[in-house]
Parts: sequence; structure tokens; C-alpha cells
Amino acid sequence: MSKKHKGPTGPGRGPGTPATTALDAAGVSYTARTYAHDPSAPSYGLEAADALGVEPERVFKTLMVDVLGSGGSQLCVAVVPVTGSLDLKAAAAAFGAKKAAMADPTAAERRTGYVRGGISPLGQRHPSPTAVDESALAHATVLVSGGRRGFDIELAPADLVRLTGAVIARLGSAG
Repeated sequence: MSKKHKGPTGPGRGPGTPATTALDAAGVSYTARTYAHDPSAPSYGLEAADALGVEPERVFKTLMVDVLGSGGSQLCVAVVPVTGSLDLKAAAAAFGAKKAAMADPTAAERRTGYVRGGISPLGQRHPSPTAVDESALAHATVLVSGGRRGFDIELAPADLVRLTGAVIARLGSAG
């Protein structure tokens, strides 16, 4: 199921998550894409691509990383294609840090306000520095979590970068 939105949607239209609220407030055009989530699916992102009938390289996952730099430890967001994996050394470099590790899932949920498998890079409770994999720019639109399992948002990569204040970097490695 898809719903196209341009700016404020009004009460009762769309799934109504902090991510859609942020997009509506910014007046960004996006398409809400929902599907029946299977809790036993081994990969949320590949499940979304299959269920929505889109190329997997256009679907991006939101990963929280803990980066360690001269200023100490900090949670950051890495947005990478579901077809590959996050290169932690590349993530550290993108954030100007010495090293990076995957964040504790509980800490990621607490910081973002979303549950694992539904963490959106948009509308987070406490926004974090964000990096988007450079491959996103090769597509007219990409899909990211809309803030719930079984709900993705399709939008222009430039809008994703602008709204998250992201840096563009090579973050992923082919899977």
C-alpha cells in the first residue's frame, strides 16, 4: 500500500510516526509504503524490498554506531543499503573518529525513540550525527524505515540528507 504525501497531511492520513511528522513539517514530498511484516524474516530490509516490489539496492537500513573520537564516545547514525553491510572503519572516518562499533540496541532504541527494525533516520527523539552511503545518490528515490516495522518511506536522497544534516560517505561494503 502506498500513499503519496506533499507537505502536511492532516489528521488521520498516513501512519503518523515522528518520521512522517518531520517530513510533513518540512513540506517534503514522500510516499508512505506499508507491508505486512513477518517477525521471522531474517533481514528487515530485504523483507521490505521483496514485499514492496522494489530493487533491494534502493532500500536503506538505519544503523546506530558508537564512535570513539578525541571527544569521547558518541552515538551516530549510518544509513546504508540493505544489500551490503556497514564498514565500521569507513563509518569512523565519516564521523572523524578513531573507531566505531555497533551501538547497544537498547541504547539505540532509547536515543531514537524507535524499536529495533523500525529505527528511522528521520524524526528521532534525540537526533544524532548522520552519514548516508554515497550509493543513495545514484537513485531518484530511496526507501528508509518510517519508524515502524512494516512501514517504509520513499523519498529523494537529497531530502534525506538535508533533513538529517547527513554527510555523504562510502559506508557500505557489498554483501
